Amino acid sequence: MPKPMLEAKNLTMKFGNLTASNNVSFSVDKGEIVSLIGPNGAGKTTIFNCISGFYKPFSGRVYFEGKDITGLSPYKITSMGLTRTFQIVKPLKEMTVKENILTGAFLRASSRSEAEKIADEILKITHLSEKKDVLAGSLTTADKKRLEIARVLATKPKMIMLDEAMAGLNQTETKEAMELCLNLNKQHGITLLIVEHVMEAIMPISNRVIVLNAGEKIAEGSPEEIVNNEEVIKAYLGERYHAKSKQTNRRV
Repeated sequence: MPKPMLEAKNLTMKFGNLTASNNVSFSVDKGEIVSLIGPNGAGKTTIFNCISGFYKPFSGRVYFEGKDITGLSPYKITSMGLTRTFQIVKPLKEMTVKENILTGAFLRASSRSEAEKIADEILKITHLSEKKDVLAGSLTTADKKRLEIARVLATKPKMIMLDEAMAGLNQTETKEAMELCLNLNKQHGITLLIVEHVMEAIMPISNRVIVLNAGEKIAEGSPEEIVNNEEVIKAYLGERYHAKSKQTNRRV
C-alpha cells in the first residue's frame, strides 16, 4: 500500500499555556482534495503553519512523501514540492502581476527566459494573462487571491495548501475559485489541502473532510458523512446548513 503524500502525526502546538492544536493526526493521499474545516480558533491555520515550516510543533511529526519535514524551513519545504497560500493575501503591490509570479518561478528556473516561460504558463492556467502588466496592488480581492495561487503554482508544487482562498468572494467568484481548484487537481495533478469556511464551495469538490474544534480533530470522512455527523453539526455546521444540505441533495 502506497504511503500518503502528506502525513501529520500527533501534532501539538502550544503558545504558553494555550494549546492551539492537540494531538492532531491525519493524512492526504496523492491526487486527493481534502478540506480542513472548523470554527474560528479551531487550530486550522496553526496546523498549516506547523506543516509548512512557519512553526515548529511542540510535539508530533510531519512527513511529506515519506520524508520527515518537521521543523524544516519554509523554503526547503517549498523546494520539496509542498507549498501554501495565506489567509491574508500580501502581493508585492508595486510589482506587476507577472513580476509577482516570476518571484515564484525563480525557485525552479535557472534563467530569466525559463522563468518567463513558467510565468506565462501560470498566467494562462489562472486566467490572469490579460492583467499581467497590472500592478498587483490595484487588483480586486478575487484577483489578489488568484494571484496568490499563481505565485505558489510558479514554484511547480506537487501539493498546495490553500488557506481560505474563497473568503470574501461573491457567488460567481467562488464558483470560479472552485473550478480553478478542480482544474489544478484533475488537469495538472496537484494534490490539495484546503482550509475553508465556505461550506457550499468545498463540500462538492472534496474527497474527504477533516473537522477540528478547540484544537482537536473531532471527525473525518466523506462530505456526506461530515454533513450528517451530529458532533460536527453541533460544533460548527449548525442545523441551518444541515437542513440546507439535505434540501440540495433531494433536488439532485
